[in-house]
Amino acid sequence: MKRIQLLSTRLANQIAAGEVVERPASVAKELLENAIDAGANRVDVEVEQGGIKLLKVRDNGSGIMKDDLPLSLSRHATSKITELEDLEAVASLGFRGEALASISSVSRLTLTSAVKGQSSAWRVQTEGRDMQPVVAPSAHPVGTTVEVRDLFFNTPARRKFLKTEKTEFGHLEEVVKRLALSRFDVSFNLRHNQRTIHQLKVAKTQQEKDRRVAQACGPEFIENAVCLDVESAGMRLWGWVGLPTYSRSQADLQYFFVNGRVIRDKLVSHAVRQAYRDVLYNGRHPTFVLYLSVDPATVDVNVHPTKHEVRFRDSRTVHNFLFSTLHHALAEVRPGDQLSSTVQPSAIETRSSASTGAEAGEFKQQEQIRFNQPAASQSIFGSQPQTYSQQPNRYQVAEQLAGYGKLAEAADEIIAAQPGVLSEPIVDAGSEHNEPEIPPLGYALAQLKGIYILAENQHGLVLVDMHAAHERITYERMKQSYQAEGIKCQPVLVPESMAVSQREADCAEEFQSLFASLGFELLRMGPETVVVKAIPALLKQANVSQLVHEVLSDLLEHGTSDRIQAHINEILATIACHGSVRANRKLTHPEMNALLRDMEQTERSGQCNHGRPTWTQLSLAELDKLFLRGR
Repeated sequence: MKRIQLLSTRLANQIAAGEVVERPASVAKELLENAIDAGANRVDVEVEQGGIKLLKVRDNGSGIMKDDLPLSLSRHATSKITELEDLEAVASLGFRGEALASISSVSRLTLTSAVKGQSSAWRVQTEGRDMQPVVAPSAHPVGTTVEVRDLFFNTPARRKFLKTEKTEFGHLEEVVKRLALSRFDVSFNLRHNQRTIHQLKVAKTQQEKDRRVAQACGPEFIENAVCLDVESAGMRLWGWVGLPTYSRSQADLQYFFVNGRVIRDKLVSHAVRQAYRDVLYNGRHPTFVLYLSVDPATVDVNVHPTKHEVRFRDSRTVHNFLFSTLHHALAEVRPGDQLSSTVQPSAIETRSSASTGAEAGEFKQQEQIRFNQPAASQSIFGSQPQTYSQQPNRYQVAEQLAGYGKLAEAADEIIAAQPGVLSEPIVDAGSEHNEPEIPPLGYALAQLKGIYILAENQHGLVLVDMHAAHERITYERMKQSYQAEGIKCQPVLVPESMAVSQREADCAEEFQSLFASLGFELLRMGPETVVVKAIPALLKQANVSQLVHEVLSDLLEHGTSDRIQAHINEILATIACHGSVRANRKLTHPEMNALLRDMEQTERSGQCNHGRPTWTQLSLAELDKLFLRGR
């Protein structure tokens, strides 16, 4: 072994850079976080060759004093913390004081800054083996510009691991998107190879925030997302949660922020997976942009050099809050809510813009054409016709109206002769002021191949998977009934002894009341032995030993578990699947309409028990596009 010696300043900084600077995107992250911490409300990012040749970040923040410029490029020098108490409640994005020193050791870095009230701006660079800073006067408005050129020019081993220009810029662009989503009060401009990529303005109103999220995540995400804002126990969760039907093949559209810091945390991922477990198709990943606000003293951000991970002081409380909030938010989504946010503009608007002369004039008349309800719906909802808030051409619909009237007369005679049809309250047809509104899923028109229900609502055509919809309705009712009666406990004939670790045995003893509430009776019989004396009646065929091991593993990892409830739900889902209407069963119009009304009132009715969609909407604009109308 060689003698112990101090490392040179440059070598020490290059070793530190191995933790902080992985690629141009890592540099961009550190510089952008510094700009935001400096109070900037405008940040301009200019990139050449994916950030390898040039990465320039300019902000209008508070700037850096002349005397502090040499220190800014030194290791462990920062203005964000001064003592240990500050580290226990970090409110800034950066605080380690290593980024600029590390970046300057593997690139040609120039930092120019001006402070309000200072006679001129100043520029600092580092030179030589000992990285001595050189300060010189410069011209610059209030704020700071950091210019990083030729990244890894002096560390070829690191440079050869960089990917193509397109790949590196993709990672850098993702960093800008994340920070743009974390701070709506800051405008971000991104240019690559002299071409403007993003211009994200400050977003104050909800509409402006929606627009920024759509720019970062795509307009489809906003169209298929639910807004939520819940506050409880000193925590607040708000943001956008994608509908289960808008899922991804990989977890690439998931943004979670804790006190403005983007993180990827196992606890958060587990809570989100639990919330989506009952509605997400197998192998798919949910989408979300969520913001959690907690007391900074209850979260430790000094866990990882890149600050991508955090540690919560009371992880169980945070997990339960996230799960319950998301679980209820997804459960409350009804077809009416989805239609109000996802239906495209009316086809009438499309037609009127494409029409000529007299046709356009007719469409602009704000009149309401009254449609008779289709066929057998007359006997359920009364003979009063429904009002559609659309403006179709009166000459085009005259024949259709006459046909509807004939169908209604024939259907009334047929249904009157059928005993035992489903009945619903008759709407009073005597008053024009009591006209009922069109339900979100409309009224049934017909059944296709014994599989799909075709319905008409105010937006156009609704297609419903009959079996999938009834399966979800049955499943939700079974869950409610099961929970209302309570979990029935069944003693086992021969108590099952399980060999566990001492840590698992301690956990089983600590959470004994939790197991009891789920129908399990566990007793600790030794340092590494647990005996199962009773199980839920519904799980008599389950592998009890494996299930208990998995629950204990969850409790040790996350402080909570829903595996038992999930296992019970799987059994209920199987029963519901076999107990639902099957394909090729002919339904009457009253039965189809009753199914549609149940869907509008049932939680999670947009997906079946397996996560597949139960219905879809085809607007008039989409139907017109199929037939090239208006072209």
